[in-house]
Amino acid sequence: MPDVLWTPPADVLERSRIGDYLRWLRAERGLEFTDYHELWQWSVTDLSAFWGSIWDYFQVISHTPATDVLADATMPGARWFPGATLNYAEHVLRMPGLADDAPVVIAHGQTRAPQTLTAAGLREQVRRVAAGLRRLGVGTGDRVAAYAPNIPETFVLMLATTSLGAVFSSCAPEFGTRSVTDRWQQIEPTVLVAVDGYRYGDKPVDRRGEVAAIRAALPSLRHTVAIPYLDPAGSPPEGAIGWAELAAETDEPLTFTPVAFDHPLYVLYSSGTTGLPKPIVHGHGGILLEHLKMLALHHDLGPGDRFFWFTTTGWMMWNFLVSGPAVGAAIVLFDGNPGHPDLGALWRLAEETGMTYLGTSPPFLLACRKAGLVPKEVADLSTLRGLGSTGAPLPPEGFTWVYEAVGETLQLQSLSGGTDVCTGFVGGVPLLPVYPGEIACRALGTKVEARSADGSPVIGELGELVITAPMPSMPVGFWNDPDGKRYREAYFDFYPGVWRHGDWITVNSRGGCVITGRSDATLNRGGVRLGTAEFYSVVEGLDEVVDSVVVHLEDADGGPGELLLFVVLAEGRELDDDLRKEIARELRTALSPRHVPDEIHQVRAVPRTLSAKKLEVPVKKILTGTPVDSAAAKGALANPESLTAFAAFAQRRVSDEDATVG
Repeated sequence: MPDVLWTPPADVLERSRIGDYLRWLRAERGLEFTDYHELWQWSVTDLSAFWGSIWDYFQVISHTPATDVLADATMPGARWFPGATLNYAEHVLRMPGLADDAPVVIAHGQTRAPQTLTAAGLREQVRRVAAGLRRLGVGTGDRVAAYAPNIPETFVLMLATTSLGAVFSSCAPEFGTRSVTDRWQQIEPTVLVAVDGYRYGDKPVDRRGEVAAIRAALPSLRHTVAIPYLDPAGSPPEGAIGWAELAAETDEPLTFTPVAFDHPLYVLYSSGTTGLPKPIVHGHGGILLEHLKMLALHHDLGPGDRFFWFTTTGWMMWNFLVSGPAVGAAIVLFDGNPGHPDLGALWRLAEETGMTYLGTSPPFLLACRKAGLVPKEVADLSTLRGLGSTGAPLPPEGFTWVYEAVGETLQLQSLSGGTDVCTGFVGGVPLLPVYPGEIACRALGTKVEARSADGSPVIGELGELVITAPMPSMPVGFWNDPDGKRYREAYFDFYPGVWRHGDWITVNSRGGCVITGRSDATLNRGGVRLGTAEFYSVVEGLDEVVDSVVVHLEDADGGPGELLLFVVLAEGRELDDDLRKEIARELRTALSPRHVPDEIHQVRAVPRTLSAKKLEVPVKKILTGTPVDSAAAKGALANPESLTAFAAFAQRRVSDEDATVG
C-alpha cells in the first residue's frame, strides 16, 4: 500500500461541513453512516433521498414546490424536481454567513489595480447591470455573450443575465475570431459584452479588431457593450455603449425570475478540436445543487474561506469557481500570466489575498516542481487548507512535491470531471486520506464505475469511466438539438442508457481512483491497454524534456503497431541517440518494456487546446493520413502551427515507404 501523505484530523467530523451534513442526516432523516463509502453507496442507490436531502440541507429557495425529486431516472432525459421554480443567481447572491461589508470578490490581474467587492457591493452591481440589460430588451431565454476575462464585470454580468432568466455564455479574450464565432453563431446572442484588450504579463494585447470581426459575424446581435479594460480612457466602438452606461444608477429593485429546474442557465462548449464545438446547455437547478454539494461537502468551503482557481472564462472551472458565494465563500479572481514575473506569482497571490483553497492544474504544479520552486519559501501559505488539481492526471511525484514544497497539513484534492457536467465525478473529501497519485473517492451522488471491454464493472482493473445513474448537472441538452440526437451520440450510444465519458479509470478496492488518460487516445500494444498519463509522468520527469505527446498507430493486420513518442526539449538541447536511450531506459524501468516507443522524435511544440489539454487524437489522425484541416479545428488550439510538424513528418514517412517499395 502506498504511503499516506495526509490523514484527516481527529476532529474532522466536528470541524467540516460534511460532518455537519452527517449530523443533519441523523437528526432530520434518522440516517447513520459509519464511513464515507457507506454514505456514497446510499447517495447513488437512493438518488431521490440523497438529492432531496441536498435541497433541504442547503435550504434551496423554491418559488413553486417540486412535485417529486426524480420523476424519471432514464438516461438521457432524467426529470429532476418537476414543478419547482427557482433561480441560480438568487442563491449565489444569498451569500450565507457573509455580512454586507464582507469581501466576496477579490480580483487581481496584470491589466489594472486590484479590486474588491463586498457582499453589498456585488448585489448592487448585479442590480444595476440587470436593470441595464432589461433596458436593452433582454428577457427570459435571450442569450448574452461575454468576450471578457476573469474579472468582476464578467461575474456580475453572468449573475445579472441569469437573474432575468436569460442565458449566459463566455469566451476568453485570447480566443480568436473563428473560435468565438464557431461557438456563438450556434446560440445567436442578442447582446455582446466585450473588452478592448488585456495584458498578459507585461505585454498589451489589443482585441478591438477581433471584437469588430465577431460583431460582423453575429447578425443576431442587437447591442454591444464595451468594457474599457486595456485602455480605461478609451471610447466604445461605433454603435456600442460603455459598461458604465449599462451599469448606470437606477432605482429598479434586484429581482429574480423564477424558472423551471432545467431552464437554461449557461452554455459551455466542448473543445471543438474535431468539428464545431458542442454547445452544452446547463440548467439552473442542476448546477446549483451540484455546486452546493461539491463546494461545501467535498471542498469544505464556507464563510471565512477565500476560494481560488486559476482559470479563464473559457474553461468550466470558471463557472465552478464563481458558485463559491452560494456556500458563503469569497472568491479570488486572477487575470493574467501565472508565470509572470516568475512561477512564484500565484503563491505570492495566495499570501496577499489570504487564500484558504488554491486550485490549479497538474502542468502548473509540475512546472513549479521542475523549476525547483519551493512555494512555502517564497510565500507565507499558512492560511492554505486545500489545494485542488484538475485538467489532467496528477502523477504520484506531483503529490509528493506538494507535501514537501507547499505544506504538510493542507489537503491535496485531485479531481476529474468535465465541461459536460461542470463538476468533478471523482475528487477529494475531508473524511478520506490522500495517497500519492490517487483521487480519493467517487463524488456523492455520482455513480462512477470502471467498465471492462465486455461491459461489466471491474474493481482494480483499467476500464472505461461510465456513470450508471443520472446526475442533476448532466446537460439539459445541446443547443439546437431538438430531437436530442447529438446529445445521445455524445454520451449514450456506446452503452445504451449509460453515460460513457471517454476516460480510462481504475477504481481500487477502497474506492480510490486513478485516471490514466482519454480512452480515445489509448495505447493498445499486443492487446494490453496503456494510459497516456503515466507515459508523460516518466518522460517529462527528465530534465531535458519540457513536453511530450505519445500516439499508437494500429497495425491493420493485427500486429503490435507502432508507438511513436514526440518530445519538446529544453532550450539548446537536441535529441540524440544517448537521450533516446535514456528515455527508453526510464520508460522500461518505471513502467514496462511495452512502454518503450518504436521511435522518438523531437518537435518544437505539442498541440494543445485553449484550456491547455494535449491533443493526442488529432496527432494520430494526421499521422495516419488525415489532412491537418480535417484532423483539428485550428481555432480551438492554443498553438495551431504545432500541427504542421506532424503533417510534414507524416509526409516524410509516406515518401520513405514509397521509396522502399519502389
